[in-house]
Parts: sequence; C-alpha cells; structure tokens
Amino acid sequence: MASLSSEDACQHSEGLSLNDLESLPNLRSRSASISSTGSSGRVQLRHRVAQLMACVEDISSDDEIHEEVSRTLDEAFLRWGKKLKDKWQEFRLHLVTWNVGTASPPPDVTSLLQLNSLGPTTDMYIIGLQEVNSRITNFLSDLAFDDPWSVFFMTVLSPLGYIKLSSVRMQGLLLLIFVKHVHLPFVRDIHTHYTRTGLYGYWGNKGGVSIRMSLFGRTICFMNCHLPAHMENTEQRLDDFEKILEMQFEGEDIPSPMDHEILFWFGDLNFRIADYGIHFVRESINNKRFNLLWEKDQLNMAKKKEVFLKEFKEGPLQFKPTYKFDLYSEVYDTSEKKRKPAWTDRILWKVKNLCEVASKEGEFPEEENPISVTLNNYVSHMSYGISDHKPVTGTFKLEMKPLVSDPLVTLSPEGEWSAEHDVFMRYSTVPEFPSSAWDWIGLFQVTFRHVNDYVTYAWVEDDEISSNKDSKQVYMSASEIPKMGGEFLLCYYSNNLQSIVGISEPFQIQPSKTPIEGDLPEEESSWLQKPDNPESGGDSEKRKGI
Repeated sequence: MASLSSEDACQHSEGLSLNDLESLPNLRSRSASISSTGSSGRVQLRHRVAQLMACVEDISSDDEIHEEVSRTLDEAFLRWGKKLKDKWQEFRLHLVTWNVGTASPPPDVTSLLQLNSLGPTTDMYIIGLQEVNSRITNFLSDLAFDDPWSVFFMTVLSPLGYIKLSSVRMQGLLLLIFVKHVHLPFVRDIHTHYTRTGLYGYWGNKGGVSIRMSLFGRTICFMNCHLPAHMENTEQRLDDFEKILEMQFEGEDIPSPMDHEILFWFGDLNFRIADYGIHFVRESINNKRFNLLWEKDQLNMAKKKEVFLKEFKEGPLQFKPTYKFDLYSEVYDTSEKKRKPAWTDRILWKVKNLCEVASKEGEFPEEENPISVTLNNYVSHMSYGISDHKPVTGTFKLEMKPLVSDPLVTLSPEGEWSAEHDVFMRYSTVPEFPSSAWDWIGLFQVTFRHVNDYVTYAWVEDDEISSNKDSKQVYMSASEIPKMGGEFLLCYYSNNLQSIVGISEPFQIQPSKTPIEGDLPEEESSWLQKPDNPESGGDSEKRKGI
C-alpha cells in the first residue's frame, strides 16, 4: 500500500480496509491472534485510533480541538489505568516483634493481633520472637514437639482460618508465619535460614532467622534479628546485620535478602538513644515529645550514614521506647542499673525499585513500580508485661501486579461424602506442573493448624482410579473417612515444591448412620488411619501397611 499523507489519511480513512489499517506502523495488535468474541469492537477501536494518529499531525496546539482531544485522551487513560489497577492484588500483613524474656505466652493476644479490628481482614501474620526459653530441657523438648509459643499462636489463629505456613528457630529466636487458607496455592518457594553471630558466629543467642517465599510470583523475605546489646556496641550491631545479610541463603539457588522485591527487617535490634542523659530522655517521654529523641536514636543516625541501610524505611516512632520496663508494669527500669529507655524493638522494610532495575538493564520500565508497601499502623502494646520489652506491631498493605494468578492444581470432592462408602475427588493441573509419585491429597478439617495436621490422605498415583486429558480421579476408602462428619477441605501437596499447591472449597462430610462405639477422637485417629507421614518419603506400600 502506498504511504498516505496525514491529510489523505484524514480524508480517506473511512475507506481503509482492515489489512490497510494493520499495515500502518505501530498499529498491529500485540496479540498474534484475535478471538472472534469481541473482535469487531477491537477492529473498530483500532480503526478509530488509526484515524486519530493520521490526523493528529495536523492539529495545532492553538486549536480548540487540541485541548478537547487531550482531555478526552487523559480521561481514557485514567479509566484504563483504574481498570489495570483493579487487577492488582492487595495483601494485608500484620507483623509482630517481641522479646519475650523466656516467659510463657500471655493469657490473651487479641489486641496484639488486632483480632477485634473493624478494618480489612489480615491475610498473613508474621510473628518474630526473641529470647524464647531455650534452656536445654526446653530446647530438646521443642525439637521433638512444637514449642509452647507456636502451639499458642496456632490455637488462637487456626479457628480463624489461618494455617502455620512456615517457621524457623535458632535457640531463642523464633519466626512464625500464618496465612489464610485461600492464599496457600499462591505461596511458593518457601525457604528458611538462620545465621549465628554470638561468640564470633559459634553461638545462636544472637543473629538472624529468615523465611523467604514467592507470593503471587513476587519475592518476599522476612528477617527476625536479635543484635548485640549495650550503648557502646552500635558498630557491632551494624557489622552483625551486614554479616547476616551476606550469609542468609548463601550457597543456595536463592536471591540474597537484599535482592528480594520486598524485605522486612525486624526484631530486638538493640539500638539505643545516644548522648542524652536518662533524665532528659524520661522527661521527653513523659511529655510525649518523642521527636526530641529521634535524631539521637542510633538506628536513625546509622540510616543517614550507612549506604546499605539507606533504602530501608520505618514508620514514625510515635510510641514510648519499648525497653526497659519493670515486669508487669508500665514503669521504666527501677533496678540499680536504671537502664535508659530505648526503641530497641523495630520494624523496617525495603522495596526493590524494579523500574530502576529495568532501566539499568536496558528494558522498557513500567510507569510505576509493580509492587508497593504502605504502612497503616506502627504501635507498641503497653498492656503486655511478661518481659522487660513491650511488643511492637506493624500493619501493612501490599499492592502488587501478580505474576501468578492461577493455582497449579485445582481439586474438588465428587458426590456426597460419608463414612458409609468410598469417596472420590477429582483434580487437574496446569501443563507445566512438576508432578511426582510422592504427591498426595490430604483431607483436613477447616480449622487445621499446619500441613501435617491432616485426617487422612491419598497418594495421587497409587489411589488414582481414572483419568482423561483434563483431569484425574482419586479415591479414599470409607474406613478412613471421619464417622462424625463435619466441614473439611482437600489440599494437594507437591513433593517437588514442598508446599500445598491446590485447595478445595470447604465441604460437608455427612455423619455416619451406623457409628461404631469407642471411636477415637479425630486428632488421635489421624496417625492411625495411615501408618506414616506422607512427607517422610520411603516405600509407598510399606507406608500404607500393604
């Protein structure tokens, strides 16, 4: 087709064919194929855009039509931007840091976890504890069983629909993450790590523990640290944090913490208020003039000086310093030492600027970063007195363009479920799913606590009874179905990915019409119905008692 001048295009664009339009530069659709559904609307839109592009060269900035066209385009782009924003994923985090001073859990954590909040539902809880009781008898017991703090938080959160996603412990440092069931298929690549810094790296009383993951395809790392104490050890604290950053996930095929798209850093960081005397500090606190102390906070000073800290953000310290208090009180240290109050317990975060990274790598950057973090609330909780530290919480809203929006596995129960007969379930996977003979589907109560808290399970290969190109059918024996009935979920566990990658909607199991006397409670019978944990590996037939 001969090239058209802008005037010719304006005069004759009505007569252009679709082929003519698509041959104009920069107008071809980015999609190689257009579905028949809605294609006529797209053709018309491309036709109009081609007309506009051809005519815009002749519009003078002084013309009245110039302002009208600009205003119309601005409105169109605004509407389209809002439509794209609707596709963003919002995710709400509640993060806790608390030096518990070897104490046992308190009677109630409703305010700590904001369980009575009228705001949006929390999607994930991140709980970082320091100085969990690690005396040798306690620690050995905790190796064999869940520690009291983990059990406590599971007891509180599992009835609300949260599962313990992951945990990591190094002596007194403990990091727990709980997530809503519905998000499980979109949390992948979970890894944990710890770094000792006490006694030149040989003792774990100080250091850092981390859990990293991919959330809707975006990489996030949570790092709970306990750094050296005392006013004079600022440089040691900074050196230890740098060491932790360098050593976390070292030698693994995992990005370093600083290379994650979001990094949360929190814990008993032990930074103090320099220069000012105890009387000035306490007087400023009593008068709620916290801002007078900010410039002498050692962490604030270090953030201005140290390059590796400059990208970290923190909310305003609009609460009392959280250390050091007399136990079960809101009174600062009255012992002989009379420690100067300090904001030792902190929550910071860093967001990687992906637009800047794309620009440096020669790619066309997006107009805005595809991930953002907004701090909604940063407070201490003065009512908790079990240790000489007060807990600190941060509530965050994450907004991200998801890279993953579909689960790897979809599954559902088939027909009515009861212990009167064998039952069936059907699942399908995406083409690229790395399935394994050791994958299994677990039956869980809706209030299950963690991945091993199943009632029973079926091996996806050994218990398969039918398949077609779209899905596969698996059965469970009637003898393994809870006779009491109730509300349950099915979860698909991937051995290769070491996580739950698919979850069903909640469904009812009908109570048995012929209950057998002396049935064990479900929590006692879960390990009897199948003799071995499916995560333990080994011979499938032996594990099933065949």
